[in-house]
Amino acid sequence: MAKVNFTADRVAAFQCEAGKQQSILWDAKTPGLGLRVTAAGARSYIFETRLQGKTLRITIGDVRTWTVVKAQAEATRYKADTDRDIDPRQVRAEQLATQAEAKATAAADQLRDSVTLGAVWSVYVAERTPHWGEHQINAHRKIIQAGGEKRKRSPKLTEPGPLASLAGIRLVDLTSARVKAWAKLEALARPSSGRLAMRLLKACLNWCAAHPDYAAVVTTNAAKSAKARETLGKPKVKHDLLQREQLAAWFEAVRRIGNPVIAAYLQTLLMIGARREEVAGLRWADVDFQWGSVKLGDKVEDFRMVPLTPYVAHLLAALPRRNEWVFSSPSAESGKLAEPRIAHNEAVAAAGLPHLTLHGLRRSFATLSEWTETPAGIAAQIQGHAPQGVREQNYIRRPLDLLRKWHVKIEEWMLEQAGIQFQPAPAALRVVPAA
Repeated sequence: MAKVNFTADRVAAFQCEAGKQQSILWDAKTPGLGLRVTAAGARSYIFETRLQGKTLRITIGDVRTWTVVKAQAEATRYKADTDRDIDPRQVRAEQLATQAEAKATAAADQLRDSVTLGAVWSVYVAERTPHWGEHQINAHRKIIQAGGEKRKRSPKLTEPGPLASLAGIRLVDLTSARVKAWAKLEALARPSSGRLAMRLLKACLNWCAAHPDYAAVVTTNAAKSAKARETLGKPKVKHDLLQREQLAAWFEAVRRIGNPVIAAYLQTLLMIGARREEVAGLRWADVDFQWGSVKLGDKVEDFRMVPLTPYVAHLLAALPRRNEWVFSSPSAESGKLAEPRIAHNEAVAAAGLPHLTLHGLRRSFATLSEWTETPAGIAAQIQGHAPQGVREQNYIRRPLDLLRKWHVKIEEWMLEQAGIQFQPAPAALRVVPAA
């Protein structure tokens, strides 16, 4: 097709020839500049030339955004490059890469100047939530909460979490010196919570260091400061547990608790030595009364199976089935038991016993099981402790019935020491198919 001098009218009047997918009109004034019109009506400027023995065609842009003059200038620039054996496509790619790099640098600078610990903490918790349990999620939220919110069961407002004072600090300003100064204040008020906050902060900053958006901001982990850890001190070893001679008083007081769900929960917690949230999160679908087993959520593995001992089965069978939770609570938003500590503390005080935490019941199971000469590995497996040693980790695979043999023995011994007369119901006969 003959070349013509491009004008706005000629560009607008040019149409695709009938029967063709596209038609091209070439500019007589600017070498390599063409107007391509498709059968569908798309209209764009193109540039075409020879480069290194091959045809090179580049789309300049739509005629609605490119005027004739601008398209001619762009084609002239492309022609100048190709005359120097430079591929305009490579030049454009380098320009785009430079622009993207500049944009990323500007975004990183803006992020560096603005992102705070509080802002990144919410992103961190949201990303890790699928991998955490409910207890861990709540711990991360409370540790940095601003406080001042109403409580459900108390007129007092919630207190700020240990990390609340750092929430507004920019990550770039979160230095070891800043963390050390924070640790000094927390050591005076609540060192135990401060140590927990330090561990959680350290994990969060490690996550930031591996995150594509925050890695450039967190170049060093300020929570790894040895001086800050020394300031908060070392945690004291806890010794709260039930001794053999205290079992009778504890059981008597707990069984008198007016709420049967809490009473059953506390006794179950002691009898199976599990973590408090593992028992509180027990569903009816996890309890098999026929085969005497309980499926518990586990901290080490996804879950673990433990025996359903006769006395615990008796406690659970007597509970109301309000919803999916074994230890249900009509007043709790989640539908399950949320705070049994108050009733337990009152029962412990009424029994005249020393302070005893819910975790102390787990410690009590581990200690009291030794009276029955239960092998340490079996007690540990029931409690959900990680296997210790090569043999436990790689070779020992105990069936549930082996755990049951010792678990029932532990339960019977505890009930005997507590002076509780309990006669388990006779087990149903199991039908064994003929060979």
